[in-house]
Amino acid sequence: MSTNSGRARRREMVDEAYNLQVKAGLVGGAQYGAFALGAALLAHRTWPGFRRQTLALKGFLVSIVAIHGLVYCADSALISHEHHQRLSEAGLRREARIDLARRGLVATESEITKWKDERARALRAETQSQSQTPD
Repeated sequence: MSTNSGRARRREMVDEAYNLQVKAGLVGGAQYGAFALGAALLAHRTWPGFRRQTLALKGFLVSIVAIHGLVYCADSALISHEHHQRLSEAGLRREARIDLARRGLVATESEITKWKDERARALRAETQSQSQTPD
């Protein structure tokens, strides 16, 4: 894999993880914020001590919960995404080591990279031949 294509692939992976994290953060912030707003309204209606508090303090409490939800959900989504990537990469590397050992080669990083490139080319060629063959 050339350095430019490797960099482009890493950039794609970073962008994918960033977009996933942004979406999860927005959803989590909205969910936790809605919960906090509902809890603040309920507390305002039922608890005189909370009713006496200023609007700024109530807004601060709601925003703290919403921010917590944003950060928690975004971080959880990113950790889950990275875990799945590590599992798939480990499986691919295991497959490469086994195939290279069958060929009698030592599975160095450069050999694994070459194997991945060969595999990607073979998959592309197979996909193209299937799409060109009429059913």
